Amino acid sequence: MAGIELIISSICNATFCDVPYGGADKGSEVLTPEVINFKSLMQDVNGKNLKVTTYNNTPLSWTEHHNGTVVGKGVAFTVMEILRKKFNFTYDVIEPKRNYELGGRVTDDSIIGLLNSSKVDMAAAFMPTLIAYRKQVSFSIDLDEGVWVMMLKRPKESAAGSGLLAPFNDLVWYLVLAAVLTFGPCITFFTRVRTKLIADGEGVLPLKPSFWFVYSAFLKQGTNLSPEANTTRVLFVTWWLFMILLSAFYTANLTAFLTLSKFTLAIENPRDLYQKNFRWVASAGSSVEHIVKTEGEDLYYLSAMINNGKARFLSVLSDKDFLDPVKRGAVLVKEQTVVDHLMYNDYTSKKDVEESDKCTYVVAPNAFMKKQRAFAYPVGSKLKSLFDPVLTQIFQAGILDFLKRSDLPSTKICPLDLQSKDRKLRNSDLIMTYLVMVAGSATAVAVFAAEIFIKRYLSVKVNKTKKTKDRNKKSKIGKKSTRYDDSRPPPYDSLFGKNPRFNVETTRTKIINGREYYVFETGNGDRKLIPARAPSSFLYRSDK
Repeated sequence: MAGIELIISSICNATFCDVPYGGADKGSEVLTPEVINFKSLMQDVNGKNLKVTTYNNTPLSWTEHHNGTVVGKGVAFTVMEILRKKFNFTYDVIEPKRNYELGGRVTDDSIIGLLNSSKVDMAAAFMPTLIAYRKQVSFSIDLDEGVWVMMLKRPKESAAGSGLLAPFNDLVWYLVLAAVLTFGPCITFFTRVRTKLIADGEGVLPLKPSFWFVYSAFLKQGTNLSPEANTTRVLFVTWWLFMILLSAFYTANLTAFLTLSKFTLAIENPRDLYQKNFRWVASAGSSVEHIVKTEGEDLYYLSAMINNGKARFLSVLSDKDFLDPVKRGAVLVKEQTVVDHLMYNDYTSKKDVEESDKCTYVVAPNAFMKKQRAFAYPVGSKLKSLFDPVLTQIFQAGILDFLKRSDLPSTKICPLDLQSKDRKLRNSDLIMTYLVMVAGSATAVAVFAAEIFIKRYLSVKVNKTKKTKDRNKKSKIGKKSTRYDDSRPPPYDSLFGKNPRFNVETTRTKIINGREYYVFETGNGDRKLIPARAPSSFLYRSDK
């Protein structure tokens, strides 16, 4: 109840009650110089007709024409009505020739020009209290803090990247690629060094099998390599553990990105406009144009974008005219209150559209700039000392904040994250899979062409020059081909006497743990078991 009483008392003090100066009653009023001056100003304004200027900045201020008369609307003129009732005066609204705060060819083009030339008595508009403005006009008390934001068309996908690449940033992907390309040569190098230092007959793992092991493990596939040395086994286990952890992190982050990821924008602060070379627009003759073009201001670096055509300052009749360049990809820089009303009106105008498609625009998370705003008077005007006490009470009561958002809902309008629960995979999320297919197919064709070139042309020339050496190598290869690796299971044909390399005791079987096995002897005299049951025996059908 205390808050409501404060608002009521503030409205009362600003409109119908006595002058803020003085005692509890008129008889006990102390005639201080301030009170005498205040009463004198009230008598001068009483019944007087003031000239008031404003500009189109909906919903803070705008004008309408009724029967040839200009009528002021918006929050600023709601405050003017309170002042009019308090001090009993009338006013006429005079529009500048151009909707400018400052600038133009003549003084009548802008609000600052009309005030500086004393053609009007005050400006009923929320004007930024810039240093350049203070040199030409006098401002009232600060009424609020203006926040300029950046509005842009809502992108279809987050700036975090496409679905398959989003879990890791670019640096991680580059490091993973480097690991895949270098770990295979590392295995070959270590095995080569080990064979020179320790002669145990393990041999060197060539580069090609090592690379294919790394690549197959990267895709979580098995390998037919069977290292015997502990050093090589540790290298294999290290790569497998690396891939297990990497795939676990990737799978978890990919799931989180596709379901719970926060939507991000490519533009988050004014610096992004310059670094990413985005097109942006603002009102011509506004404080944004003045700050960007004034050397020494924080945003002066954006002036370079004016020369290359990326920044434009437009003169429009209505703020809705800014929506066309925004739909074409430009970023709008405007006051937050104005942007909120533009977005809300656009949202409510779409009645037959799905809820997820109503929010066409979005606001960047960080502000473009922040400036204090106030009413303005000509330099030396007596209206400042008359109106400021009443404006102070209106500001302290929170009436201005209430009026600025009275037509807007209490919730945030079209937030950055729409909290959509029906997140479905889009074609943009799977674009990387298509690129992988295209790149893989192109690589296969290139390798196929290289194999044809090597086998048909290069190998013929090499065979002519090294014919004798090739014969010796073939004999050695023939001997090696007859050697069988005892670590692998024997072919199942050996059970029926078709393979002379194995001596199988077909008449002798053993039952181990309730399962029947054939007993055979290897070339070195060891005995091994082969399952006799049909389902298990299919695993041992091999020609090697």
